Amino acid sequence: MSFFGLLSILVLCFSPGFVAAQRSTAARTRWQTLSGDAPVVVARGGFSGVFPDSSIYAYQVAVGTSLPGVVVWCDVQLTRDGAGVCLPDISLQNVTDVNFVYGVNNNSHVINGVTAQGWLSIDFTLLQLTNVTLIQRIYSRSQYFDALSLQILTVQDVVALSMPPGLWLNVQHDAFYSQHNLSMRNYVISTSRRVLINYISSPEIGFLRSIASRISRNTRLVFQIMGPEDVEPTTNQTYGSLLSNLTLVTTFASGILVPKNYIWPVDDNLYLQNHTYLVAEAHRAGLEVYASNFANDAILPYDYNSDPVAEYLSFIDNGVFSVDGVLSSFPITPSATIDCYSHMSRNGIIQANVSIISNEGASGEYPGCTDLAYHEAVSDGADILDCPVQISGDGIPFCLGSINLRDRTNVAQSAFISQAVDNPEIGIQGGVFTYNLTWSEIQTLRPALYSPYARNYRLYRNPRAENQGNFMQLSDFLALANNASSVSGVLISVENAAYLARAQGLDAISAVLNALNQSGYNNQTAKRILIQSSDSAVLSSFKSRSNYELVYLVDQDIRGVLNSTISEIRNIANAVVVSKGSVLLVDNQFLETQTEVVRMLQAFNLSVYVRLFQNEFVSQPWDFFSDAYVELNSYYSIMAISGFVTDYPATASRFRRNRCLGYRDRPVYMNPILPGSLMSLVRQGLPPAEAPNPILTASDVVEPPLPPVSPRPRTEVSSQPGSGTSQQRPRVFAVAAVITTAFVVGSVLL
Repeated sequence: MSFFGLLSILVLCFSPGFVAAQRSTAARTRWQTLSGDAPVVVARGGFSGVFPDSSIYAYQVAVGTSLPGVVVWCDVQLTRDGAGVCLPDISLQNVTDVNFVYGVNNNSHVINGVTAQGWLSIDFTLLQLTNVTLIQRIYSRSQYFDALSLQILTVQDVVALSMPPGLWLNVQHDAFYSQHNLSMRNYVISTSRRVLINYISSPEIGFLRSIASRISRNTRLVFQIMGPEDVEPTTNQTYGSLLSNLTLVTTFASGILVPKNYIWPVDDNLYLQNHTYLVAEAHRAGLEVYASNFANDAILPYDYNSDPVAEYLSFIDNGVFSVDGVLSSFPITPSATIDCYSHMSRNGIIQANVSIISNEGASGEYPGCTDLAYHEAVSDGADILDCPVQISGDGIPFCLGSINLRDRTNVAQSAFISQAVDNPEIGIQGGVFTYNLTWSEIQTLRPALYSPYARNYRLYRNPRAENQGNFMQLSDFLALANNASSVSGVLISVENAAYLARAQGLDAISAVLNALNQSGYNNQTAKRILIQSSDSAVLSSFKSRSNYELVYLVDQDIRGVLNSTISEIRNIANAVVVSKGSVLLVDNQFLETQTEVVRMLQAFNLSVYVRLFQNEFVSQPWDFFSDAYVELNSYYSIMAISGFVTDYPATASRFRRNRCLGYRDRPVYMNPILPGSLMSLVRQGLPPAEAPNPILTASDVVEPPLPPVSPRPRTEVSSQPGSGTSQQRPRVFAVAAVITTAFVVGSVLL
């Protein structure tokens, strides 16, 4: 595809703001960089977080979606005939399909003391490499773009085809090329006379010194720092020791490029330590500091809560220092961070008219539905606090994200695990249910932080808070929300009410109404009261007994909804909560199209809230570039939804306060992604389409009236762990000791 062909894809992706991006400027605040200007965004191999590193698509998309002064990075490698090509590694097998074209090569070379096996760039002439194409080198990223046959580019190709505002050449192995009678020095000097090079970096002092007098003064020379114990080949000193002599560095470079953990060290438990003074010391010496290794799809320190914008802000807007540039595989995110999210007050003007509804409080940071999660949600900017109501065996309503205590508590490590049973009626196997324990028994347990992506992706949430916080009765939750002046309302979710009434003799509806009445909510108008359920009979019951706002939860992904169905919903509800997958259809992790679900519901004057927004990059289709803010913006800007339901209220709050939403012409990185744009590039290589989501019909919505509340079975609640008979219970799931051991072992393995 030509440059202009890809540009049309970009316009589809980000319409209508491509040109606007070229007019946007960074925040008009003096920065704590060496120059006082905004930090530079350096696109590592282009937009290599999505497309194969150093490919034409990667470079063109980086230029088209980033700040107007974006600098594209090229790792320069030399071919056998001395041509300079952009490749992220001198070894070709992990970044190209060379083994498919030329077969496997078992030869080995020693490069800076490290043995590399396989094909190297010096094994081929430039002509021979025309048959070799680039592939995605990070296996966790989409491999579908490998089929686009993206050719290896020379430095001149990158400049001619992507027209970057800035160019950064990184020279990694000058000494090795010299051993093979190839001169990187001569190549770089020659190239600098034909194209404008803004930055040249290298980890080899000898190379930087050799070109210093032959390169334009407008080209910055940057000393790349490797691992602290790695040895610099010219001086035979470690990079760690060289950093202690920054005055020496000023004799051959104007800046340093360091891995980000040189600035914010991370401990063995993946938490940040105190920042170092490297940036301040380098600035005092007159050196700029560029930080590397930024990627949205990397595992971040827990302090950032899987939020790459929060990470960038800690390097550029922390009140103490700012690095002079960041090297990123996802340049759209630092671009938006610099222009839209930096120097932003926590109480800044709200630019987006969209509500933030917590999901079990700030459950991405603390165990859901605990006092800590709710206090954090208030601090983070949630408008509406949610409480998924469960009922204890002695009739106490409290907040917990699941009727099964195994999902949100440490009950598996307690003696109560002996009460694990199957309940086919509500579709749970081996559960320890809230209705089988008294409130006092539940209080002996500890909350457990739920990490939804731990099992499949080994992505965990804040382990330090794994069992912190206290469970909250509904009355305590209501008091907390009432005392939070920034909170505009509460959302109380009621599920399984029919089962609890019929089989357990527990009246969830009355329990909620009584708690609201006793908490004084019926005598005030300052706080909104929303009642949510996926059971229309529950909402009908509340409607007949109160005047609260009623919210119908569509608990499945749908692709459409009938007008007759909406009429049924409108009879019982003022608003609807739908899943993200019901708004934008996803196929093989690519956005396919948008549905008419939101528009149709809004046409019936129903507010539409969308769930569930999370920071973890695996929760987002490829189209959103592993950036939760791009996802939030797309749902808000395309659909004009009424609210986000999120595990991370802080992210949604930062999004709706960002200044770029208030620009007359929004920059391209603050325009929504239109579905189908990326898929159009790879559609032919995708597996067969997944089965379509169903259409929501009236029969899916209409439920029979709630049954009367039966007498409470006496044997359902134990007076102590393991007490009571097993008669009238579902079958016991397992022996306590065996299950406890299994879960302890399983947690270790995870």
